[in-house]
Amino acid sequence: MTVAYRLVHATPEAVFGVLEDPWTYPSWVVGASRARAVEGEWPAPGAALHHSFGLWPAVIDDLTTVREWDAPRHAVLEAHGSFLGKAVVQFDVKPRAAGCVVRMYEDAISGPGMLVPKPARDVLGFPRTVEALKRLAFLAEKKDRP
Repeated sequence: MTVAYRLVHATPEAVFGVLEDPWTYPSWVVGASRARAVEGEWPAPGAALHHSFGLWPAVIDDLTTVREWDAPRHAVLEAHGSFLGKAVVQFDVKPRAAGCVVRMYEDAISGPGMLVPKPARDVLGFPRTVEALKRLAFLAEKKDRP
Protein backbone atom coordinates (compact mmCIF):
# COMPACT_ATOMS: atom_id res chain seq x y z
CA MET A 1 0.00 0.00 0.00
CA THR A 2 1.45 3.32 -1.04
CA VAL A 3 0.03 6.40 0.65
CA ALA A 4 0.89 9.99 -0.18
CA TYR A 5 -0.58 13.32 0.90
CA ARG A 6 -0.52 16.72 -0.77
CA LEU A 7 -1.77 20.16 0.13
CA VAL A 8 -3.58 21.41 -2.96
CA HIS A 9 -4.28 25.12 -3.34
CA ALA A 10 -7.70 24.47 -4.81
CA THR A 11 -11.12 23.43 -3.56
CA PRO A 12 -12.10 19.79 -3.13
CA GLU A 13 -14.60 20.42 -5.95
CA ALA A 14 -11.74 21.41 -8.28
CA VAL A 15 -9.84 18.21 -7.42
CA PHE A 16 -12.93 16.15 -8.15
CA GLY A 17 -13.49 18.23 -11.28
CA VAL A 18 -10.24 16.74 -12.60
CA LEU A 19 -11.04 13.22 -11.40
CA GLU A 20 -14.52 13.30 -12.94
CA ASP A 21 -13.13 14.17 -16.39
CA PRO A 22 -11.82 10.84 -17.70
CA TRP A 23 -10.03 12.55 -20.59
CA THR A 24 -7.57 14.15 -18.12
CA TYR A 25 -6.45 10.72 -16.92
CA PRO A 26 -3.28 10.57 -19.10
CA SER A 27 -2.33 14.04 -17.81
CA TRP A 28 -2.02 13.04 -14.17
CA VAL A 29 -1.62 9.25 -14.07
CA VAL A 30 2.06 8.40 -14.34
CA GLY A 31 2.62 6.02 -17.25
CA ALA A 32 -0.77 6.54 -18.91
CA SER A 33 -0.32 7.50 -22.54
CA ARG A 34 -3.87 7.97 -23.87
CA ALA A 35 -7.54 7.69 -23.04
CA ARG A 36 -9.40 5.67 -25.67
CA ALA A 37 -13.06 5.43 -24.65
CA VAL A 38 -15.47 5.76 -21.75
CA GLU A 39 -18.02 3.06 -21.02
CA GLY A 40 -21.03 3.98 -18.89
CA GLU A 41 -21.73 7.24 -17.09
CA TRP A 42 -18.33 8.27 -15.73
CA PRO A 43 -17.82 8.68 -12.77
CA ALA A 44 -20.78 6.55 -11.66
CA PRO A 45 -19.77 3.28 -9.98
CA GLY A 46 -19.27 0.61 -12.64
CA ALA A 47 -18.23 3.08 -15.37
CA ALA A 48 -14.98 2.25 -17.15
CA LEU A 49 -12.25 4.30 -18.77
CA HIS A 50 -10.37 2.44 -21.51
CA HIS A 51 -6.83 3.79 -21.67
CA SER A 52 -3.29 2.78 -22.53
CA PHE A 53 0.03 2.99 -20.76
CA GLY A 54 3.62 2.78 -21.88
CA LEU A 55 5.55 4.16 -24.81
CA TRP A 56 5.21 3.02 -28.39
CA PRO A 57 5.77 0.29 -29.42
CA ALA A 58 5.33 -1.15 -25.92
CA VAL A 59 1.83 0.22 -25.33
CA ILE A 60 -0.59 -1.86 -23.28
CA ASP A 61 -4.34 -1.29 -23.41
CA ASP A 62 -6.15 -1.54 -20.11
CA LEU A 63 -9.02 0.03 -18.23
CA THR A 64 -9.95 1.65 -14.96
CA THR A 65 -13.36 1.26 -13.35
CA VAL A 66 -15.09 3.35 -10.71
CA ARG A 67 -15.79 1.40 -7.50
CA GLU A 68 -16.99 4.25 -5.27
CA TRP A 69 -17.74 7.92 -5.90
CA ASP A 70 -18.65 10.42 -3.18
CA ALA A 71 -17.56 13.78 -4.60
CA PRO A 72 -15.93 15.92 -3.36
CA ARG A 73 -14.73 13.72 -0.50
CA HIS A 74 -13.94 10.17 -1.54
CA ALA A 75 -13.38 8.03 -4.63
CA VAL A 76 -12.12 4.53 -5.25
CA LEU A 77 -10.94 3.36 -8.68
CA GLU A 78 -9.79 -0.08 -9.78
CA ALA A 79 -7.04 -0.13 -12.39
CA HIS A 80 -6.88 -3.25 -14.55
CA GLY A 81 -3.34 -3.59 -15.84
CA SER A 82 -3.83 -6.40 -18.35
CA PHE A 83 -1.42 -9.24 -17.50
CA LEU A 84 0.11 -7.02 -14.78
CA GLY A 85 -2.94 -7.49 -12.56
CA LYS A 86 -5.18 -5.02 -10.78
CA ALA A 87 -4.66 -2.19 -8.33
CA VAL A 88 -6.98 -0.17 -6.14
CA VAL A 89 -6.56 3.61 -6.07
CA GLN A 90 -8.33 5.62 -3.40
CA PHE A 91 -8.66 9.38 -2.98
CA ASP A 92 -9.74 11.13 0.21
CA VAL A 93 -10.04 14.92 0.16
CA LYS A 94 -10.37 17.17 3.21
CA PRO A 95 -10.91 20.94 3.01
CA ARG A 96 -8.27 23.20 4.56
CA ALA A 97 -7.97 26.98 4.82
CA ALA A 98 -5.43 27.03 1.98
CA GLY A 99 -7.43 24.65 -0.21
CA CYS A 100 -7.53 20.95 0.61
CA VAL A 101 -5.42 17.95 1.51
CA VAL A 102 -5.58 15.01 -0.87
CA ARG A 103 -4.67 11.53 0.33
CA MET A 104 -3.93 9.02 -2.41
CA TYR A 105 -3.66 5.33 -1.62
CA GLU A 106 -2.63 2.77 -4.21
CA ASP A 107 -1.89 -0.94 -3.95
CA ALA A 108 -1.91 -4.12 -6.02
CA ILE A 109 -4.90 -6.39 -5.45
CA SER A 110 -4.09 -9.14 -7.99
CA GLY A 111 -1.44 -10.29 -10.43
CA PRO A 112 2.36 -10.30 -10.25
CA GLY A 113 2.45 -7.19 -8.05
CA MET A 114 1.10 -9.32 -5.22
CA LEU A 115 4.32 -11.38 -5.35
CA VAL A 116 6.31 -8.33 -4.27
CA PRO A 117 6.38 -8.03 -0.47
CA LYS A 118 4.15 -5.22 0.78
CA PRO A 119 6.98 -3.11 2.27
CA ALA A 120 8.79 -3.23 -1.08
CA ARG A 121 5.57 -2.30 -2.96
CA ASP A 122 5.23 0.71 -0.65
CA VAL A 123 8.76 1.92 -1.33
CA LEU A 124 8.65 1.24 -5.08
CA GLY A 125 5.23 2.84 -5.57
CA PHE A 126 5.78 5.96 -3.50
CA PRO A 127 7.56 8.12 -6.13
CA ARG A 128 4.86 7.33 -8.71
CA THR A 129 2.06 8.20 -6.28
CA VAL A 130 3.76 11.46 -5.26
CA GLU A 131 4.18 12.44 -8.92
CA ALA A 132 0.54 11.58 -9.73
CA LEU A 133 -0.61 13.79 -6.83
CA LYS A 134 1.66 16.60 -8.02
CA ARG A 135 0.12 16.44 -11.50
CA LEU A 136 -3.43 16.18 -10.13
CA ALA A 137 -2.78 19.23 -7.92
CA PHE A 138 -1.45 21.23 -10.87
CA LEU A 139 -4.59 20.52 -12.90
CA ALA A 140 -6.94 21.26 -9.98
CA GLU A 141 -5.15 24.49 -9.11
CA LYS A 142 -5.29 25.61 -12.74
CA LYS A 143 -9.01 24.77 -12.86
CA ASP A 144 -9.69 26.69 -9.63
CA ARG A 145 -7.99 29.94 -10.65
CA PRO A 146 -10.34 32.86 -11.36
